[in-house]
Amino acid sequence: MEMKKRITLELRNRSPEEIAELVIDNCHSNEGEIDGFGDGFKELEYLSMINVGLKSLAKLPNLHKLLKLELSDNFISGGLELMTEKCPNLVYLNLSSNKIKDYSTVEPLKNMAQLKSLDLYNCDISNPNDYRQNIFKLLPQITYLDGFDRDDQEAPETDEDDDEEDGAGGAGKAGMYCTDEEDDEDEEDDEEEDDEEDEDPEEGTEVGLSYLLREEIQDEDEDDADYINEEEQKNKASVDVKGEKRKRDAEDEGEEDE
Repeated sequence: MEMKKRITLELRNRSPEEIAELVIDNCHSNEGEIDGFGDGFKELEYLSMINVGLKSLAKLPNLHKLLKLELSDNFISGGLELMTEKCPNLVYLNLSSNKIKDYSTVEPLKNMAQLKSLDLYNCDISNPNDYRQNIFKLLPQITYLDGFDRDDQEAPETDEDDDEEDGAGGAGKAGMYCTDEEDDEDEEDDEEEDDEEDEDPEEGTEVGLSYLLREEIQDEDEDDADYINEEEQKNKASVDVKGEKRKRDAEDEGEEDE
């Protein structure tokens, strides 16, 4: 997809002034140049153009609020002096996997006072053993080079990473603190839930007068049933006895007739 068309899609019927973050990775630049941008992106703070076949920054628009710029996996070999004018407040710049070979190419970045993190990993300039030492000397304002400081300490996680972790946890920093009133409301909600659990006949043990009365009625019904069964058994036995007696009487009468 062409860069110009991709930018239009990413706007999603919004005006450029409303955009603070724009990601157009893996699209196609116009003959190695930026296409589809204008100076309307005045509020843009984050721009990512990874692997877009970019060779030149000549058409980079004015992005004075831009703080983070991702340009890795392109073919940029120079023209970094334009960033001093176009992105004067840039804090993070990723130029890894580009065609940067000489220290003179990155020297203009020393005029970017706000630049704290620079990534030149997998560029030809990073091959010499003294590369890190030379870059820190050339650009004294930066704190991190390729993700590590002068003492080889890894850069801490960014605020964006922290926000993602907070979102994944479901609560975040905002959930760590609450007022006394919120505590009281939580306690009341817990008490109500406990009461509901006690009233639930399926999960808890039913107690109270109604339960005792029902148990007593059930016992009486069982006693009545036992009594009826005993009476039926007695009546049955009596019938059997009478039937047996009539049978014997009939037999005796037959003997007398003979």
